[in-house]
Amino acid sequence: MSRQITGAVIEELNAPFKLETLEVDDQPKAHEVLVHIVASGICHSDEAVRNGSAGEYPYPGVVGHEGAGIVEKVGDSVTTVKEGDHVILSYDYDGTCRHCLTGHPSSCINWAKLNMEGVRPDGSVAFTREDGSPIHNFFNQSSFTTETLVQERNVTVIDKNIDLRKVGPLGCGFVTGSGTVFNGLNPKEGTTIAIVGTGAVGSAALMAAKIKGCSKIICVDIHDSRLEMAKELGATDTINSLNEDWVDKVHEITNGEGVDFAIDTTGISAIMHQAITALASGGHLAPIAVTAKTLEFMPWNEITALQKHVDGVLMGDAIPQIGIQTLIDFWQEGEFPFDKLEKFYTFDQVNEANKASNDGSVIKPVMVIDQDYVPGE
Repeated sequence: MSRQITGAVIEELNAPFKLETLEVDDQPKAHEVLVHIVASGICHSDEAVRNGSAGEYPYPGVVGHEGAGIVEKVGDSVTTVKEGDHVILSYDYDGTCRHCLTGHPSSCINWAKLNMEGVRPDGSVAFTREDGSPIHNFFNQSSFTTETLVQERNVTVIDKNIDLRKVGPLGCGFVTGSGTVFNGLNPKEGTTIAIVGTGAVGSAALMAAKIKGCSKIICVDIHDSRLEMAKELGATDTINSLNEDWVDKVHEITNGEGVDFAIDTTGISAIMHQAITALASGGHLAPIAVTAKTLEFMPWNEITALQKHVDGVLMGDAIPQIGIQTLIDFWQEGEFPFDKLEKFYTFDQVNEANKASNDGSVIKPVMVIDQDYVPGE
């Protein structure tokens, strides 16, 4: 059996999002959860699928991977989620490989298969058009829908009093940026960090760096409005790289040494090369942009002679069911005010919201898909 839903379909490479009537399996399989989506953040990874920069994708499909909603049904083997639970959705992982079992599910050996191939783990599709033609998913989630089917491991249960319209982005952008600091780089109190790009991921990283007690949090961007927000969130220094040489300025701020850590969210080879140059001897760079395709930026003489490091960090090396709740705790304590970065849109404004994300005018667009949702009910 199936039910009719609405999804924002990408028909082909570079096509706009188009709201369509689709069908989804009404009965979850053994380890599946059927979720009514209340809201979904828009992430640059969604645009990267649409424009092809994320690699091959089996169009047509529905993306979205920062969903929050309410559980409608669960499969027979589901044990950690029940009907009526309020949930945040994140990535999928198998839970059985050595990386998952040692606390690093984002390094799951089946990560790409589970999240990027557009089908459920058994190879079937969750969505179809009314004529039966397949519509592929993304991150085993596809939160640009009114209802979606996910795996139990995609789900993090949260308190029902939390506003679901706000918290979806904790499942990707915010856990990625913060986790890169908390888990990937793990700076000690008093160390210095530069963050290049102050979108959602970079802003989450700077809030985490403040929590970790970094003495210098230097934020670099080309948008003055974002840099002003970065100051509000805890940046000690900001640099508009359109107006001055940001690497020289970083060395000036750090008395000629460079920073202990750097995070690049741009994926631009020239900027990643600059970030290496901005590091102090022995420093660490985490390049975490999803669209980065090459390591040709590597200045090997600097890396070897000065013992600089490049650290790959996917999804913040976070365990979603732990990392998401940690961010909620910090948010409720006033230490991680991610909701300052959000702007709400309706579902039919999906292309407008995506444009705002791409041009930098809004740090974190969020589509409120269920306009009748009332927080706390």
